[in-house]
Amino acid sequence: MSTALKDNEFLQFAVITGCLRIAKESIFTGTNNFASYSVLDDGFSKYFGFMENDVNTILSAAGRTDRKDVVKQWYDGYLFGKNHLYCPWDVINYLSELKKDTDLAPKNYWKNTSHNGILLTFVKRTDFDVSDKFETLLNGGSVSATITDQLTYDTLHSSEDNLWSVLLMTGYITKAETDENSSAVNLKIPNKEISSIFQDTVVQFFEETADTETISALINAFWQSDETVATKLISDLLWNTISFNDYHEDYYHAFLTGIFVGRGYNVESNKEKGLGRPDIYLKDKKNRRALIIEAKKSETEADLEKDCDKAIKQITEKKYAEGLYGYEQVLCYGVAFYQKQAVVKKMK
Repeated sequence: MSTALKDNEFLQFAVITGCLRIAKESIFTGTNNFASYSVLDDGFSKYFGFMENDVNTILSAAGRTDRKDVVKQWYDGYLFGKNHLYCPWDVINYLSELKKDTDLAPKNYWKNTSHNGILLTFVKRTDFDVSDKFETLLNGGSVSATITDQLTYDTLHSSEDNLWSVLLMTGYITKAETDENSSAVNLKIPNKEISSIFQDTVVQFFEETADTETISALINAFWQSDETVATKLISDLLWNTISFNDYHEDYYHAFLTGIFVGRGYNVESNKEKGLGRPDIYLKDKKNRRALIIEAKKSETEADLEKDCDKAIKQITEKKYAEGLYGYEQVLCYGVAFYQKQAVVKKMK
C-alpha cells in the first residue's frame, strides 16, 4: 500500500472501501493516518447507498412507482450516520428483473453475494447465549450493544460486542434510534430481505442442533400414526428453537423438511403430484411406505384444528396420494402451526 498510495507521486487521493476499517495504523513511515468513515459516522454517509429521493427518481424513470412500498419494505432501512438509505445493489437488480417479468415478487439478492456463516457461528456460540436477542430482532424489536469499528480479523469473535459490531459493519443489522448520551447502540434488522436471511439461519441452526432423540421419536410417531405424540413432539421442537411472531408458511415447510432430511430421508418438497404440490412428500422404498404432509399456518390458536382439516381436504381433492403403486402404507397428514404450537391430524 505504501507503493500504491504514499510513494505514488501521480496520485492525488485514494478511496479504500471494505467491511472493516484499516485499524492497525503504523507509527512509522508506512502508509498511515487514514481518514476513516464507518456506518457510525455522518461524513459521506449519504453516498453509501440510495437516498429516498434517489429511489423515487429511479422508480419514476422505470415507470414502476407502483412498487414503491415493496421496494421500501425489502431494501430500505439502513441508517448510516444520520442518513436513511436503501441498498443500491438490491434496488438495481430488482428493477432490472422487473423489466423482464413485470409481476416479479421481491427477491433476496443479498444472500448470493456473501457467505452468511457468521450468523450461524454467532447463534451457535455456547459461551454467550444470544437466542433471546435473535428472537427480539426477528420480532421487529431492537437490542443494545457496545459497538466498535476498531476491529481486526483476529479479534472478530473474541466477544459478543465484537460480533454485534461485525454484523453492524457488514449490514446484517443497522442502527435503530439511539440515545446519543449512551455508549451503547440500539440495533435492529433493517428490512424483509435481511430478516429472511436471519430466518434461514434459524432453520439451519435447528437442523444442526435439534435433539436427535426427539426427532427420531417424532418420525416414528408419523410412521406409527400416533397423532397425539407427533403433536407434542413438534411443539416441543418448536419451543426449543429460536422463534418469531411473523412466521410464514414456508418457514414451517423448511422446519418439517429439515426434520426428515436430517435423518437421511430424500424429501420432495412442493413437487408436482396429482393435481397440486404437496409440502412434504417422501418414500421409504425399502419398507414400501410413503408419507405426505400438508402444512398450514393458522392465524389464531383456535384455528389449528380447522386448518388441519383444510390440509387433509386439500390432500384428498388434489389427489396427492395417487400413483404410489406397490406401496403397502401411504400415510397422509395435515399439520397446522401457530407460533410455537402445532396440531397433527392423520387422514382417515
